[in-house]
Amino acid sequence: MGKFFSNLVASPRFSFYVTTLLFIILFALGSVWFEGFFSLQVFLNLLIDNAHLIIITVGITFAILSGGGGIDLSVGAVLSLTCMTLAYLMRDTTIHPVLCMLIGLCVGTVIGIINGFFITFFKLQPFIVTLGTMFLCRGLTAMISRESVSIDNAWYADLSFMSVSIGDCYISIGAILALIVVVIATVVLRYTAFGRSVYAVGGNEQSARLMGLKVDAIRLKVYVISGFCASLGGIVFSWMMLSGNTFHGMGMEMDAIASSVIGGTQLMGGVGFIPGTIIGVMIQGTILTIINFQGTLSAWWTKIVVGVLLCLFIVMQAFVNAHKSRLMSLSAEKMNKKNKEAQSK
Repeated sequence: MGKFFSNLVASPRFSFYVTTLLFIILFALGSVWFEGFFSLQVFLNLLIDNAHLIIITVGITFAILSGGGGIDLSVGAVLSLTCMTLAYLMRDTTIHPVLCMLIGLCVGTVIGIINGFFITFFKLQPFIVTLGTMFLCRGLTAMISRESVSIDNAWYADLSFMSVSIGDCYISIGAILALIVVVIATVVLRYTAFGRSVYAVGGNEQSARLMGLKVDAIRLKVYVISGFCASLGGIVFSWMMLSGNTFHGMGMEMDAIASSVIGGTQLMGGVGFIPGTIIGVMIQGTILTIINFQGTLSAWWTKIVVGVLLCLFIVMQAFVNAHKSRLMSLSAEKMNKKNKEAQSK
């Protein structure tokens, strides 16, 4: 039994198992405490309300997995700039909303290229580069308009209210899109050469270079993916808000990073599981839903609880890594002992 738990802790999926168990416990507590909490629609609402954050978290997970201090602090600002771009184009031009959305996706992609270019070719710290593009995007958003700009396009409004019925319940188009993004990202990381290369670069960059992997190209692609996901999340967020505002997405990069880490992604890179990110986001959503059902607590308690969970998961990651190192040392000692015994014979 002790060996089973030792191997379980050393498993790359250990953080994911803990996260999933935590989500089940939180949802079960809400179901016990509040009447009506245990329902399919409440569960689907977690996906509907957090669809944009799920998409953004998937993108930022790619950046963290790539290692080298990988992070993207610009995602919340890219979401805001995308929303404002959509609102401005649909208010002051006659461009079709579909083309407006494509332009919005280009915004995030370009920011991702800028981030990746400076990080890979100038060897700058991702924290500093993405902090700079965060201010850039916030400034560009304010340049377009300092006031909130409503999206009153009838076609776009109809799209935002579209949903799919599941019995007596429903799920929004945005939530379905978020699930599709999660599935695609999972397949890419698990079953493609690019995905395996991301893990390799994050695990040990020097070894990845010796293997012949194009580390700079991989890291550039990672930040392009993060920027694209941020702008896609901005489109989904605009379906909820139907407006552009300089304050949209404020602090959302922190929520995405916290969700990714709680979902099992290691900040040092090389270890992570995309389905864990959606569980990490839904843990935040569950905490907020419990607070809403309770009725008297401030929504800021969500930030407090998430902050505590984040610290606990970082500490847990440190213990897991120490445990893995200890197992590797023991394994190496056993191999050396066997080799010595074989040589003596």
